[in-house]
Amino acid sequence: MENGTLPRREREKLRQRHDMLAAALDLFSQKGYHNVSMHEIAEKAEFAIGTLYKFFQNKEELYKALVLEQCDTFEDAVLRSMAGPEDEIEQLRNYIRTKGERFRDDLKFVRLFLAERRGASFNIKAGLDDEMRKRHYALQERLAAIFESGMENKRFRKIAAPFHLAVALDSTLDAFLLLWLDEPDRHPYPEDPDVILDVFLRGLIEP
Repeated sequence: MENGTLPRREREKLRQRHDMLAAALDLFSQKGYHNVSMHEIAEKAEFAIGTLYKFFQNKEELYKALVLEQCDTFEDAVLRSMAGPEDEIEQLRNYIRTKGERFRDDLKFVRLFLAERRGASFNIKAGLDDEMRKRHYALQERLAAIFESGMENKRFRKIAAPFHLAVALDSTLDAFLLLWLDEPDRHPYPEDPDVILDVFLRGLIEP
């Protein structure tokens, strides 16, 4: 059901939840997860603390909801981009382009997520990590299906298992994106997906 067809009360609850998560993201990105209290989030979102606790039992639950909501948005965009064309190479181009766009459009969340995962004291429960692994694996399986289809259609040579190719391409993209994140001026992310795709598909060896 689309938001526009929901009853007014449900639409208002969704709006409140969105405002709370947006306020939390702003504060977490500025101060770090451990340095933000639920009271600060409620004040930032302009809600009573009791209202915030009606939506989230604690800060950990709020953070998990924030991460999963961002992942939902990312996955939806990436899956839709790969579902369009029938040509396997064009699907890979769309994947490279869309993943790069989503990464760069959500920098506030990306920086927060990377910083907190690197911190030794980060104590979000393993349940979130399990969920993230499942989602990442599912995306790689979808990417592997493109390679498998390309092999069946004689577009790609069978040089490796489709899933291994998916992991390799995904890791290549991550390397490009993290390099750009560290030094965007020195290492701009390629606007043309073929810059990455040609490195991956053609390699360095002259025929």
